[in-house]
Amino acid sequence: ITDKMPTNFIHLGLIKILFPNAAIIHCKRNALDTCISCFTTHFGNLEMMGFSYNLETLGRYYRSYERLMAHWHNILPGQILDVDYESLIDTPQAVCRKIIEHIGLDWEEECLDFHSNNRSVQTASAWQVRQPIYNSSVGRWRQYEHHLGPLQRALLDP
Repeated sequence: ITDKMPTNFIHLGLIKILFPNAAIIHCKRNALDTCISCFTTHFGNLEMMGFSYNLETLGRYYRSYERLMAHWHNILPGQILDVDYESLIDTPQAVCRKIIEHIGLDWEEECLDFHSNNRSVQTASAWQVRQPIYNSSVGRWRQYEHHLGPLQRALLDP
């Protein structure tokens, strides 16, 4: 099961209790790009994703996410694979091989042909899953740079 909701990190402790052998893959991305992606996505669940509709709140939430992920790494050493989004875009085969190894499966070339799979996808970005890897999201925040003051200040707050 793969679920890429931005709030999943909150539940890692429960996931590891319920599924002790669960492989956790944490995809890390440039903070500004991550926040812009959340800010410009219409999430159906306002109760869970309401933080994403205000730049300052979004920045504070992102800082909390970083602190909680550091905690999970501390209490679950070696159980979380950090995947750098930009590295995945630049060298997909190398990064995908690390992911496949982390989850204990054998490598298959079809892993790089994920966009051809017809399985059900139910995320806010379902259209992305049906495309090959692309790099147009890297540095996307620069298009909005002049409007990101509240977000940038919140991300810098300790």
